[in-house]
Amino acid sequence: MKIGLTYDLKNNITLRPGGVDDEAEEYDPPGTIDALARAIEGLGHQAVRLGGGPEFLDNARRYPVDLAFNIAEGRGTYRSREAQIPSVLEMLGIPYSGADPMSLAVCLDKPSAKLVCLAAGVATPRYMVVDSPADLPALDHSDLTFPMFVKPSYEGSSKGIRQNSRVTNRQELHQAVHRVLELYHQPALVEEFIRGAEVTVGAVGNDPPKVLGVMEVVPRQGRHPDFMYSLEVKRDWEALVKYECPPQLPASCIRDIEAATVTLFKALGCRDLTRMDFRIDASHRVYFLECNPLPGMGVYSDLPILAGLVGWSYDQLVENILNAALQRCGLSTPPHAHRASL
Repeated sequence: MKIGLTYDLKNNITLRPGGVDDEAEEYDPPGTIDALARAIEGLGHQAVRLGGGPEFLDNARRYPVDLAFNIAEGRGTYRSREAQIPSVLEMLGIPYSGADPMSLAVCLDKPSAKLVCLAAGVATPRYMVVDSPADLPALDHSDLTFPMFVKPSYEGSSKGIRQNSRVTNRQELHQAVHRVLELYHQPALVEEFIRGAEVTVGAVGNDPPKVLGVMEVVPRQGRHPDFMYSLEVKRDWEALVKYECPPQLPASCIRDIEAATVTLFKALGCRDLTRMDFRIDASHRVYFLECNPLPGMGVYSDLPILAGLVGWSYDQLVENILNAALQRCGLSTPPHAHRASL
């Protein structure tokens, strides 16, 4: 089969003069696309590089494919930017891997994802959305309690999530909110900070999805309830953190995390794969933070790291995602399609 690769490269993004230093954080280096292409070609398919942005529009018409393996983040600061490529693929009638435009838009917009989460009966930190400085008085008089966490409402890859995103008083809170509003040009999501463990969960497949594993992000200097998996940490992850799968949590808590993942996979409309982030408090209560239906696929990204910890190679991870998409779309798969399945 011809499998199209849809993606956005860091070196194809035009940075705004004076913009934030994490503006291109979501986008991929060429090495990620090379690894993905090798994995797909190793399965006997032909990898066709369609790219993203305007070049994708030309390539999608010029080079017909049977299915697109989508990791494109979309362009701009729109809250639905991750839905851009899937929307065009649907218009052109090209099947693709991963979530549809609606799911991608809802998950990227964290307040919208929280509403779905609450409707599905899964706990999430109490929060408030600040659209402008005029909302600060209402925030000051809300019943939210410190410490709080402030982040952009619709970004990924920890954009805008720094060590100073956790605030403990009103002055820090106002500074953090202004920082998001002014630098990221979008509403600030303010939520109560859950002191405890931070875990991420991978799931692959459909009807129902299978939880690949639950992985805790642990500071190398030792566990601390105020640890934050911030951008500074992610940029130096090999030196600052280690990953444990399964985490050092009670079996009942791990079951709760897995159950919440499967529930939200369906409620949020995920398909084929996802990665979800949770905080676990001292009482082992599970709090949903966000869903990543378009998780990073670089070998340094959390989902491939998690896959490695449960014994999957990078190629096996790609194979299972691709097979889930092919089966969901009613497309035939090669004879060895289930070689590495869950």
